Amino acid sequence: MQKHVLIIAGDGIGPEVTQVGKQVLDKVAQKFGHTFTYDEALIGHAAIDATGNPLPNETITKANAADAILFGAVGHPKYDNDPSAPVRPEQGLLGIRKALGLYANLRPIKLFDELLSASSIRPEILRGADILFFRELTGDVYFGEKVRSADRNTASDLMVYERYEVERIAVKAFEAARTRRKKLCSVDKANVLESSRLWREVVQDVAKRYPDIEVEHQFVDAAAMLLIKDPKRFDVVVTGNLFGDILTDEASQIAGSMGMLASASVGDKIGLYEPIHGSAHDITGKGIANPLASVLSVALLLDISFGMKVEAETVINAVDKVLKAGYRTRDIADSATDTAMILNTEQMGQQLLTALA
Repeated sequence: MQKHVLIIAGDGIGPEVTQVGKQVLDKVAQKFGHTFTYDEALIGHAAIDATGNPLPNETITKANAADAILFGAVGHPKYDNDPSAPVRPEQGLLGIRKALGLYANLRPIKLFDELLSASSIRPEILRGADILFFRELTGDVYFGEKVRSADRNTASDLMVYERYEVERIAVKAFEAARTRRKKLCSVDKANVLESSRLWREVVQDVAKRYPDIEVEHQFVDAAAMLLIKDPKRFDVVVTGNLFGDILTDEASQIAGSMGMLASASVGDKIGLYEPIHGSAHDITGKGIANPLASVLSVALLLDISFGMKVEAETVINAVDKVLKAGYRTRDIADSATDTAMILNTEQMGQQLLTALA
């Protein structure tokens, strides 16, 4: 099979981890007789530096010509301390999601037994947890009207959802629940927010089409508590953009590190696959970034965009094999880890390629 992949490495550690992801794709192609071709494009701070635009038109053109996108990260500290900056790296990520119609973000929270001790939560609470988040991506306060008063002392962000936006991601979540444990939790704040009341109403309507799925509704504050108290109670979780952004980062600690979590942003055509850890400029250029989230994003890409389920499982098994062998990057090592088994980014990539071979 021949497929074309656009690599948008982005900022910070993005280029470091996507390089390993590309190496894994090449090894999969070699092992299974596929042909993967590649192109590259700019986004975020790297694009601002080069073109003045966080999302150049060329990037959109290349994205539309690809079969899938392997993404790194966006962000730079210089913008974090300057909230008045009119052009920001994150505008590139929000923009490409909107331009490509990527309305659903899938974040699997699946634990590897070897990393239970890397989490701050007790292993007996974590063991067996397996959650699939569906976060809506193109609505909510991130895209609603933003207003600052003339005296700059008052600000507002409009939280807006339309019925079709909620319905389409709810359908994807219910369909996924049918392939898992047939449980779905919808998270909102319907006791105080009108947009959440619409959200709950639409999810309840969609649920009528799926009588085989057990449905519960949780307020976001309760869901945040339950994720830590009893993560095994959740199977598929569907929620809005803002709540999903916060809850999935919280859930990353269930897995022990943000360096272990992959994500897929999909719509009705193309998919964009990225680790959730961000640009991590504090470790950029040090060669110690954990590439496993990018590699697990490659597994999602192979499965969802290319329909290569065996190949995807092979990648996941390679990650599992490397972890079982005791290899760690710094972020997932604990006090008991032999320092000789703590690898840098390139070394972890080599271990993965060996496991794949």
